[in-house]
Amino acid sequence: MEEYKTLYLSEKDNVAVALSEIPANVSVAIRNNGKEIIVQVLEPIRFGHKFAVRLIKKSEDIKKYGEVIGAAVMDIEAGAHVHVHNLEGKRGRGDKIVN
Repeated sequence: MEEYKTLYLSEKDNVAVALSEIPANVSVAIRNNGKEIIVQVLEPIRFGHKFAVRLIKKSEDIKKYGEVIGAAVMDIEAGAHVHVHNLEGKRGRGDKIVN
């Protein structure tokens, strides 16, 4: 298996960040705190972009670096690109009131 660099800082995270270009249909080893997750990447992931490390259900929080960065607007399969087409941001929004 070819080695692809990724960033996955927290076991709470459901996405990892590509630190190199990752082609479609390859297996990527995601490592954190001595644990390893193998993810089959479904589509090309550009440097700096996110991909799901497990199934993320519609409306579920998307977590990166241990923090919620948005919510899934549809089910996102493990290995799929996570970006504006399938996530709604929650930070800095002026149209939603948080209680």
